[in-house]
Amino acid sequence: MTTGIPSSLPGLYIHIPFCRSKCPYCSFYSETDCSRTDAFLKAVMQEMTLYREIFPLFDTVYIGGGTPSLLNLHQLESLLCHIRESFRLTNEAEITLEMNPADGDRAFFASLPHLGINRLNLGIQSLQDEVLSFLGRRHNARQAQETIEYAHCADLRRLGLDLIYAVPGQSMEMWLSDLQEVATMPVDHLSCYQLTVDATTPFGISLTAEEFFLPTEIEQADFFLETSSFLADHGYQHYEISNFARNEVAMSRHNGKYWNHAPYLGLGPGGHSFDGKTRWSNPSSLQIYLEQIRNHICPAMNHERLTTEQLRLEKLFLGFRTKRGIDIGAFNEALHADILVEKKEILSRLEKEGLVVIEDGFIRPTLSGMALADQLALI
Repeated sequence: MTTGIPSSLPGLYIHIPFCRSKCPYCSFYSETDCSRTDAFLKAVMQEMTLYREIFPLFDTVYIGGGTPSLLNLHQLESLLCHIRESFRLTNEAEITLEMNPADGDRAFFASLPHLGINRLNLGIQSLQDEVLSFLGRRHNARQAQETIEYAHCADLRRLGLDLIYAVPGQSMEMWLSDLQEVATMPVDHLSCYQLTVDATTPFGISLTAEEFFLPTEIEQADFFLETSSFLADHGYQHYEISNFARNEVAMSRHNGKYWNHAPYLGLGPGGHSFDGKTRWSNPSSLQIYLEQIRNHICPAMNHERLTTEQLRLEKLFLGFRTKRGIDIGAFNEALHADILVEKKEILSRLEKEGLVVIEDGFIRPTLSGMALADQLALI
């Protein structure tokens, strides 16, 4: 597969809506009552049958959540078998499983490749116990390191870690210490997210009550720039705002679907889908989702057919999040436009300000431009 050219095939996402406990910063839908896990799995397998003719072929599968690693090996095997029975997957399909540290022992990890899982994403978040405690994580630094070792010993092609920075009480020295440690590990992908707080989460309520404060915008920018610089010095490519890979092969092909505006199908409660023109979602309620499937009702709701202007804005916003940038030819063809002519003056200004470069048929954001993707999209 040529990794430099994004695949136009759709990706499949399965949302596992269960967590043992809810992190106070997390706004993704999940429930802490895991008693209906089997009922959910039966329902999501039934939901697959609704899309056999619409999405016949996938080249990525991403099992996320929630906490997918709460599923046991038998449940995972059953889920993956049903995916293969319901859809066709390419021979080299990327199959990713999200895991929390301490959710599996060495034998669990060793079994994953036999199920067809070839990419693992571990929600480490930090290697500092005080940061993990603030974030409400249920693992400690030692367990995180142990889990990375288990994953490395398993016969998995790719291993990625999620990390969070700009956490209250987290110094730059603490953050760079984490990066220094993971840079010495056999990890070929890092997702480094700035802590963001949704108003509806427990952290959102605490922030409103001024029980803690987030770093200033200048401090947040320093974290972003230092992260990019440090990881570049240690052999990682900064290919998307929050994502770094050792090489093109290690880049997340599934997440690339979202950034490159490719189609994707999201199953399970809270799942979101996009077919290239229309977007829809499932209800963020396990109860409603199970009832709809039980009554043979398609759970898809909130259908929105995007206008040309919406497609343009999204292609710009998503493209400017990536180092690859905007493919001028593909953009013009899809939207019947001529962006270099129509936006000549503003693109010239952005070039002079050092926010974009225009080269080899692309409009590419610089590092400073990548950090302002939402603003660049308004050109």
